Amino acid sequence: MLKHKVSFLAVSAAMLLGMSQQALAAEDEDARRAVLELRSQLKMANQSRMELSNQIRSLQDDVAKLTGQVQALSHAAKQQARPADTEAEPNPQVGDPDQQDDYDAALDLFRQGNYSESAQALHEFVSRYPNTPLTSSAMFYEGSSRYASRDFGGAINTLNQMISRYPKDEKAGDAMLVIAGSQLEQNDIAASKTTLKNIIAKYPNSPASDTAQERLKMYK
Repeated sequence: MLKHKVSFLAVSAAMLLGMSQQALAAEDEDARRAVLELRSQLKMANQSRMELSNQIRSLQDDVAKLTGQVQALSHAAKQQARPADTEAEPNPQVGDPDQQDDYDAALDLFRQGNYSESAQALHEFVSRYPNTPLTSSAMFYEGSSRYASRDFGGAINTLNQMISRYPKDEKAGDAMLVIAGSQLEQNDIAASKTTLKNIIAKYPNSPASDTAQERLKMYK
């Protein structure tokens, strides 16, 4: 009888041990699944944060570019002489009425927002009158027109020529601002920052220098 009881207890113990092991195995499986699910959630959260960070950087770049466009065109608009609005006769700096008429007609295209046409007309003006009191201004507005029509390479080339020929021109600093904006549009951040720093160094007491300092803050 005692032998049977011992056997029964042994079997019961074995059964309990088996059930305990199964329960532990089930708990381990649940824990493993929970850990895997947590890892998956963390991975998705990290991916979402990276995507959001990329979107924010992209928006910041867009804002910087749009700000550059607005500022460049604003400077160009402020620099316009508008002789046709004030006097009927030619600009006193120019003795040739045909030259003045050609300049005014090309600049009117810029004022009207016809940037591709104004770029072409101003380029033709510079070719026709390569060394007159209006040549530097025509080159500035040609570069600004090319910038506004998204011909950034053409804008940089034209304005660099203008600055090289007329480094002391009152529009030289503004021309460099347009160059910096064009470089930013080409995603050449380093070149854009260098141009802005050069404006501050070369034209320290100019409105262009103030604008360059404000733009540099956007890169930080």
